[in-house]
Amino acid sequence: MEYQIAILGAGPGGYVAAIRAAQLGAKVAVIEQDALGGTCLNRGCIPTKALLAGASLVETIKKASSFGIQVQGYQVDYSRLVARKDTVVKQLRQGISYLFKKNKVDLFPGKGYLTGPRRVAVTGPGGEVQEIEAQNIILATGSEPALLPGLGYNGRTVVTSTEALAWDSLPESIIIIGGGVIGCEFATLFNTLGVKVTIVELLPSILPMIDSELSRRYQMLLKKAGVEVKTQARVTAVEEEGEQVKVTLSSGETLISAKVLISIGRKFNTQGLGLENVGVALGPKGEIVVDDYLRTNVEGVYAIGDVTGMIQLAHVASAQGIAAVQTILGRPTKVNYDAVPSCIFTSPEIATVGLTQEEAERRGFKVKVGKFFFLASGKAQATGETEGLVKIVADGSSDKVLGVHIMGPHATELIAEATLAVTQGIKAQELAACIHAHPTLSEAVMEAAEAVHGLSIHS
Repeated sequence: MEYQIAILGAGPGGYVAAIRAAQLGAKVAVIEQDALGGTCLNRGCIPTKALLAGASLVETIKKASSFGIQVQGYQVDYSRLVARKDTVVKQLRQGISYLFKKNKVDLFPGKGYLTGPRRVAVTGPGGEVQEIEAQNIILATGSEPALLPGLGYNGRTVVTSTEALAWDSLPESIIIIGGGVIGCEFATLFNTLGVKVTIVELLPSILPMIDSELSRRYQMLLKKAGVEVKTQARVTAVEEEGEQVKVTLSSGETLISAKVLISIGRKFNTQGLGLENVGVALGPKGEIVVDDYLRTNVEGVYAIGDVTGMIQLAHVASAQGIAAVQTILGRPTKVNYDAVPSCIFTSPEIATVGLTQEEAERRGFKVKVGKFFFLASGKAQATGETEGLVKIVADGSSDKVLGVHIMGPHATELIAEATLAVTQGIKAQELAACIHAHPTLSEAVMEAAEAVHGLSIHS
């Protein structure tokens, strides 16, 4: 069977690339050995957000009395919360299947591997092997949770996010090794639902990838919510003790919990793809090396998503998938990595785009910063969600918005306007001059833009 494009992997990079290629008239094959949607849909973005939606509802119930609404005797049936999560995932998976059929994308269930520069073999579920010829191949095989031997992973009491998402009951306590995005989102979920949570982070702060001011503020809020946070703490041993798990730190301190969640990053799925058969080059961390147009060193072979070792976000994989397809079909396209929004579904939410203040200063910009706190927002006060702020980083010379960092209510939605501003090189004064509806949370973005020049009305 011959195709113009064959794609290995049907995650948010692969399936989006397939549909866009089909929309542009290409004959497309997709090979997927697991469920459609990849990690994001089945073991990541969507299931965690479905569970966090339940946690958010619990938070609302807890503060109902402050609105004059008395709620008596609510209970969390975690098994039903998980069942709802599974239903959401199933519906979205069926949606991808429908879109494949609608766009005439051919799906080959099984493990795909390269046997030549333009040839893919597919080993199906029953062991049968098919060969596909394609003028172009896109590798979109994603990543999986990283593990270290000393952390005692066993899939039962010491787990990754994959197993944690499959639990149908909550542990009494959990230690989360790693204070990155995944670790903090799970901390929010479990803490809100009554689990005793401890985060152990090797670095000086949790969420080290975001603006340092927001990281500090969020760490304080976590502690205020009852989460124990231990930074600059290295785990030296993880051992089962009866029905519990003991975690030993380099300081000699020991921690005991019912479960341990390992959340220390992800590793690239490049094994067993036959990359050596065609000479696809790997980088120092095992990532597939690509150029600005997602091309590998082998003609006709592209790579997108987590396996490229760039920004490991579903929407980046999708953007890369579209760019790769358009490049293949004669419309060379690059991805703007300086304007990628990043969303963290904690409580409150955190969302960022562009440069942090520290990054901008390192790059030599004369930085101006504007801040607006949700405490001064009429809409935030009305809804009782006043934690957090909007912080805008601008170029002091050109006034262009270099980065926007939001912690607060619906930050993950508010970041879209900020992303447009960074993408289009909009000036802080131009953003401030755009009339924002009142009363809305988005006014905080306008006020922060005004604050770049000391002109915020409500600060």
